[in-house]
Amino acid sequence: MNDMENAHVLPRDLDCDGQAVTLALMTQDDGPAVLAFAGGLPPHDLLFLRRDISHPKVVEAWLGELGTGLESILAWTGNGVVGCATIVRDPLSWSPHVAELRIVLSEQMRGRGLGSLLAQEAFARAIGGGAEKLFAQMTVDQKGAIALFEGLGFAPEAVLREHVRERGGQKHDLVVLCHDVERVRARHAAFGLNDAF
Repeated sequence: MNDMENAHVLPRDLDCDGQAVTLALMTQDDGPAVLAFAGGLPPHDLLFLRRDISHPKVVEAWLGELGTGLESILAWTGNGVVGCATIVRDPLSWSPHVAELRIVLSEQMRGRGLGSLLAQEAFARAIGGGAEKLFAQMTVDQKGAIALFEGLGFAPEAVLREHVRERGGQKHDLVVLCHDVERVRARHAAFGLNDAF
């Protein structure tokens, strides 16, 4: 198998700026490791997730949703989780063609390229699963996350004013970034670039 064919096979070992990392699909056994990971995240990082993943009941529900339109990829160093990418689709909704991507990283792994690797993996898996439109959301001050998604071709589509509230009560605006896969694919086809997509 060449590198291109191997690109989205999981589990997969990677090097992130000198740190060995393994990407693997989340399984029912990963609850304790995910809770430990979430417990080490700054509270502000949890704001763009729909639920507070630092609560055991939320992680239990998350595990129960695996395989029902939700797929999560964990980044491991040794026995600890240091990053997560989740692809969320609801095949029974009015938007079965749309997938949400959620990426969260531990502080010690930022700036090492792991966020980009997780985003690219989730992006490829969502498209491979038939998603025609992708979106991600984050607070407007999360500049690194915004730049990461813009680098994948996402563009701002909406700002939701005071949409999320921290535990202390402070409200934040949420930006929604979108990527229209079919429009990009059609543009590539018009220029004869289908194989490059």
